[in-house]
Amino acid sequence: MTPLSARRLALLVAANTALAPLAIDAYLPAMPALAASVGASVHHTELSLSVFLLGFALGQLVCGPLSDRFGRKPVLMAGLGVFLLASLALTQVGSLATLWGWRFVQALGGGACVVNSAAIVRDRFSGREAAKVMSTMVMILMMAPLVAPALGSALLHLADWWLIFLFLALYAAFVLWLLGRFLPETHGRDPEAPSVGQILGNYRSVLRHREAMGYIGAVSMSFAGMFAFITGSPYLYMEHYGLSTTLYPFVFGANILIMASSSRLNIRLLKRRTPQQNLLLGLGVQLSAGIGLVALVASGLDSIYSVAPLMVVFVGMQGLISPNAMSSMLDHFPRMSATATALQGCLQFTCGAVAGALVGAFELASAWPTVLTMLGATLLGNIGVRVLSGPALKQASSPAA
Repeated sequence: MTPLSARRLALLVAANTALAPLAIDAYLPAMPALAASVGASVHHTELSLSVFLLGFALGQLVCGPLSDRFGRKPVLMAGLGVFLLASLALTQVGSLATLWGWRFVQALGGGACVVNSAAIVRDRFSGREAAKVMSTMVMILMMAPLVAPALGSALLHLADWWLIFLFLALYAAFVLWLLGRFLPETHGRDPEAPSVGQILGNYRSVLRHREAMGYIGAVSMSFAGMFAFITGSPYLYMEHYGLSTTLYPFVFGANILIMASSSRLNIRLLKRRTPQQNLLLGLGVQLSAGIGLVALVASGLDSIYSVAPLMVVFVGMQGLISPNAMSSMLDHFPRMSATATALQGCLQFTCGAVAGALVGAFELASAWPTVLTMLGATLLGNIGVRVLSGPALKQASSPAA
């Protein structure tokens, strides 16, 4: 194998991590057709997103410590296999319960894959360098949700919703080959890795780390706000504001373009600013966008033309928030990076699942569930990081930092 450069590592890890946004976003345009096929409402079918996120959270929580003990690649390959088989099973679902069940299994496999991505980066890099690699990874990764809705729409018109899940199975098979061929083991089997009791102790140590929990809270709440948008967008854009299924992928894709741009901006800013400073910048802009969305709906001035731009800004700040929060958190846990990433991922996706459930469970024909959940999430993220990580943020923002 050729040497694992930062760029090569980012490409391989991004191909793996793209499983999640593809599994989440590709079937969004098909939500009405899928709902009709399983005999459920669009709102209840949208809850399959929350089910997926819960499975994703559990997959990361369990497989992170397994990765620290048995190595990155064995856990990664097993997760890809589970994801592939569940995706094939999803092509045959005929009821809402079956859809939820197989989406949960699919997510377990996806969680086993994605929990390794940040850990693999941390195995090779730290500090600013890790933040730069993660930003490159995120920037490449943003192409997946940019392409996914348009791809899902095309597959829907070509055949039906089942073809989207068949595509996911084929993509998982490709990544299985790609990583098996080109990704070396970055951690290796560790017989001295923590036991179950020690793993629980490690989770407790992360939970008790005040500064790390501030960073975890920031990325989790930002993620929750994003998934409130993702869960609500099929109804909000296509039914509430009357956007066509053809235009939906393009309006949705604008979020990803801004996210990729903010990731690129993050790389440039890291030359003279700390990850913590960039994190606060992203959170501040996101909070402003959330306030603007609520003001629009309250004033009755909301429309696809006024709401979509603020949605784009809100979601786009992930490129500044996520890589900086994760690299700042992982710097505190160099010897158990996969375990720390697993807990962070579990909390992040659980928050996303709760936010999605808040948006979809009540079946309200209004924009209020989406915009209020988004604002509440970013408000909690801004407050939490300042309360829990305040001293470290001040130190990082000082001229000597």
